[in-house]
Amino acid sequence: MKRLFDLILAGFLLCFLSVPILVTGLIVKLTSEGSVLYWSDRVGINNRIFRMPKFRTMCVDTPTVATHLMKDSDIYLTPVGSFLRKFSLDELPQLYTILKGDISFVGPRPSLYNQDDLVELRTKKGIHEIIPGITGWAQINGRDELPIPVKVDFDEYYLKNRSLFFDFKILLMTFVKVVEREGVMH
Repeated sequence: MKRLFDLILAGFLLCFLSVPILVTGLIVKLTSEGSVLYWSDRVGINNRIFRMPKFRTMCVDTPTVATHLMKDSDIYLTPVGSFLRKFSLDELPQLYTILKGDISFVGPRPSLYNQDDLVELRTKKGIHEIIPGITGWAQINGRDELPIPVKVDFDEYYLKNRSLFFDFKILLMTFVKVVEREGVMH
């Protein structure tokens, strides 16, 4: 049921948001050097690495580490990077990844391939056995502000309490947080 929901909603959103997606891509291309999309190596279900697209918000020479681990990540932002991140517009290309089946709308946010501590803790708690998501319980309860053990505790809570109703609640809360720009660090 969850996969069917993901396919229907992602297909609808791709059609409905096709013009904003094209405009956002054009703006990224016109305001900075490099490709429109940034393909990030992420850890998916059963710790399998997959490539996740986002609109590029950082300059081409940015180090490949989690943004919250950088001393001053703002120096790497493109002219429109901060705006795209504040309104989560950089996430729109992930609709393709949902259609492909690498992620879902709701699940633990996929870690970067080099976040070994996060991957290890999730594996110990069995979280690696569920498909990751664009948003999740940890995302709406603190996002990047959470220490990794706390983030994993939220992921474990999601694992043990998964349901379609819980997913709808997380999606609704995510929408509210995006509109209020709560928890966005850039």
